[in-house]
Amino acid sequence: MIKTKAAIPEREVTDQRVFAARRAIIKAAAGAATLSFLPGESVAEQKKYAKVPIGPYSADLKPNDFEDVAGYTNYYEFSTNKTDSSVLAQRLTTRPWTITVEGECEKPGVFDLDDILKNNPLEQRIYRFRCVEAWSMVVPWIGFPLAGLLKQFKPTSKARFVEFTTLYNPFVMVGQKSKVLEWPYKEGLRIDEAMHPLTLMATGMYDDELPKQNGAPLRLIVPWKYGFKSIKAIVKIKFQESMPQTAWNKSASNEYGFYANVNPSVPHPRWSQSRERVLGAGVFTPKRATELFNGYGSEVASIYVGMDLKSNF
Repeated sequence: MIKTKAAIPEREVTDQRVFAARRAIIKAAAGAATLSFLPGESVAEQKKYAKVPIGPYSADLKPNDFEDVAGYTNYYEFSTNKTDSSVLAQRLTTRPWTITVEGECEKPGVFDLDDILKNNPLEQRIYRFRCVEAWSMVVPWIGFPLAGLLKQFKPTSKARFVEFTTLYNPFVMVGQKSKVLEWPYKEGLRIDEAMHPLTLMATGMYDDELPKQNGAPLRLIVPWKYGFKSIKAIVKIKFQESMPQTAWNKSASNEYGFYANVNPSVPHPRWSQSRERVLGAGVFTPKRATELFNGYGSEVASIYVGMDLKSNF
């Protein structure tokens, strides 16, 4: 008997107008990204971060094409469809943008993002990015170490964790009208994870500002953890003594742990983590073997000594 394919849920079907607009936006942005690799001072000036230096923790890896990264995102604040956010997110206003800092620190307050950027020199870091859905990519992020920013707020001895919160604006972020998660999106790190030199606050990629669908104007990047830890559109940072209740962990604690370290020996209930599909590699390219800590074990394994990495997913 020939089995027919299950009907695609209506919420996953891309409206034709959205599809056409998405292709136009990504195509235009991809063309601009290509220009940054061409010679000439005038071309370099077209990209805001074209002259940002490469940082010491950048990997020697070939990045994905810009379109792979800008056109395929998990951004539930806008849509559960991976491609629609490239259109729906364009309504988001990213300036002015402020970050509220509170909790267990000596210098709380509300800080303008542009002032933060003036005091935190940018660098480029090429990192592997691994989704819990078993796909991966390589991205040239532009950002600054999170540790340097957090030290400016002088966390107290009680600050054992850092909680991050995404903007809540369901009028623009239309996905927040759904109940797929509890809004606003929250994520968190242990203080030593947040202070680790690999942990990055990204404000750009591919020599330019972050596209809105990729988390503009400010997102977290933790390369040894699954992508859902890398919270987007950050508006609040809170130092606290207790472990934060994070969005996906609250929604499905049996599927999404607080630590969420990439681990090929710990399967997700719906996706094996032993191998990963590399975006843009082609349908006939074999899947890549997943590495513990996403290949960053030599840098981060020491901070988990004594932990059961299977039970503390």
